[in-house]
Amino acid sequence: MRCPFCGSEDSQVKDSRPAEDGAAIRRRRICPDCGGRFTTFERVQLRELMVLKKTGRKAPFDREKLMRSFEIALRKRPVERERIERAVSGIVRRLESSGESEIASEEIGLQVLEALKALDDVAFVRYASVYRDFSHAEDFEKVMAELSAKIARDPGA
Repeated sequence: MRCPFCGSEDSQVKDSRPAEDGAAIRRRRICPDCGGRFTTFERVQLRELMVLKKTGRKAPFDREKLMRSFEIALRKRPVERERIERAVSGIVRRLESSGESEIASEEIGLQVLEALKALDDVAFVRYASVYRDFSHAEDFEKVMAELSAKIARDPGA
């Protein structure tokens, strides 16, 4: 594993342990050249996924980009990192086991919306405002009405 600090081709594993409920292995590494310490994650990849963008362009699926989307929507919200990791891992598992090698970006966006709705209502509205391209206050009001109806049906939500 290449060192992210000095670019050295060599690094030593100092500690390995299961992560994400056993779906990944977390490795603490140290660079023998510069002494830099960093963490890597090893995950099973069932197939190489490509994302089909709205423009028709294709791009390799990037788990880290998906994770960043969650982190941005959940910024300053009281949601544990472990729950975010589980949500992201669940989406990746569903995409990989769908049997498709090309996934429409809209499908990924819908899965993110669904996961955020279960994690945090504020994060859901934040993500929806970008994903659904809100341009008027009425757009927010519609989503808030949907959430209010959900809360009225299920007070424990």
